[in-house]
Amino acid sequence: MTTDLAAHYLEEARRQMRGHKRLAERAMTQLKDEELFITLDPESNSIAVLVKHMAGNMRSRFTDFRTSDGEKPDRFRDQEFELNPATTRADLMKSWEDGWGRVFSAIESLKPEDVMRTVTIRGEPHTVLQAVNRQIAHYAQHTGQIVLLAKHIRSSDWKTLSIPRGKSEDFKTAVPKSERGLPQQR
Repeated sequence: MTTDLAAHYLEEARRQMRGHKRLAERAMTQLKDEELFITLDPESNSIAVLVKHMAGNMRSRFTDFRTSDGEKPDRFRDQEFELNPATTRADLMKSWEDGWGRVFSAIESLKPEDVMRTVTIRGEPHTVLQAVNRQIAHYAQHTGQIVLLAKHIRSSDWKTLSIPRGKSEDFKTAVPKSERGLPQQR
């Protein structure tokens, strides 16, 4: 992989991670504290559980990212799906911020020449590119779940995080490409 392409990849990975974090947070800010703990049925996860799981995954995957296996021996994944009744929004957000801090610290430390180096997750070798892509996909999945649950809980009080239904044409004409996060024509 060329240095320019690898540098572009790392910047794009950072951009996507920031986007997932921001999207989930915009959904969660619409909820009352107790709504973070709502489950749709006994087999469903609450937003609180998703946040706890993502934070645990981030801590495991991105602590000593290049030098230790991404599945840390002190991670007990099953416990990420259990909540202590005393857990608060503040507790969840502290773990959330810690997890994302580890993600961004690890990714910021990467250089283009690191992209094709090998790291391990659960003993399996991955290139750095593969390992980062794996996490982007994982966090995208859970971000989507958080948004869906928050939208369901808020129902008609939901404030859209994207283009409002039926307003796509208005958006295309009213918002310049530079403000939409789309690549500019050159």
